[in-house]
Amino acid sequence: MFSFLKNHPFAVEAFFESSMVLTFAVPKDQLQHLVPDCLELDTLNDKWAFVAVAMVQTKDLRPKGFPKLFGNDFFLIGYRTFVRFETSHGKKLRGLYILKSETDKSRMTFLGNIFTHYNYTTTDVHQKINKGIVEISSVKSNFKIEFDHCDEHISLPAGSPFANWKDARRFAGPLPFTFTKINNRNQILVIEGVRQNWRPVPVNILDSNFSFVNNLNLTGITLANAFMIRNIPYYWKKGKTEIWNKKENSFRVS
Repeated sequence: MFSFLKNHPFAVEAFFESSMVLTFAVPKDQLQHLVPDCLELDTLNDKWAFVAVAMVQTKDLRPKGFPKLFGNDFFLIGYRTFVRFETSHGKKLRGLYILKSETDKSRMTFLGNIFTHYNYTTTDVHQKINKGIVEISSVKSNFKIEFDHCDEHISLPAGSPFANWKDARRFAGPLPFTFTKINNRNQILVIEGVRQNWRPVPVNILDSNFSFVNNLNLTGITLANAFMIRNIPYYWKKGKTEIWNKKENSFRVS
């Protein structure tokens, strides 16, 4: 009855204290089955597609314009792929398709599953620093990452398909748009994010392991880049839906 609430019915704002995104390159044929037909994988050289893991320390998430006392603070772990989408007006958008979302706060899980299609689950998140090495881990979700610093002059990860960090920044999420295929309907929900002072800095990753990514059973996967941003105000516009005409392989605004 209230399924419309999941379609991001109002604008939302937050403050990102930090957002670190690790992007893994995968041969594109390995990822195609994970995205709906109406979306196209965003690729490098028509060979590599990408899975990203975002870890975001979020503060004051609330309906846009509401006082901060209504905000929620939480840690977000988001698994997503980079995709492209062509609107009913022929405009081509780059964005993300959500595979899974986790948070360390049950309140955020509850609210997130009312107002989004992202199927949040609650998990534990632990952070510690030892001799300059930062570790972020979860027992329940079985992931761990270690890194020591952020610097413009560090090397790309070994095996990265990118020639340089400039090229790698094209796949430094989050991108401006997020797309969701609405269950059992020929509808795509498009949500636009608005950001300021977005200057991602390369991160030197020492070790990373994500059970969710491992369980996708992807062949030829390799860490392609990792970026960090800090202290960024961010907001998402009200969601828009487009109807997909499967026979014509086209959309119209709903």
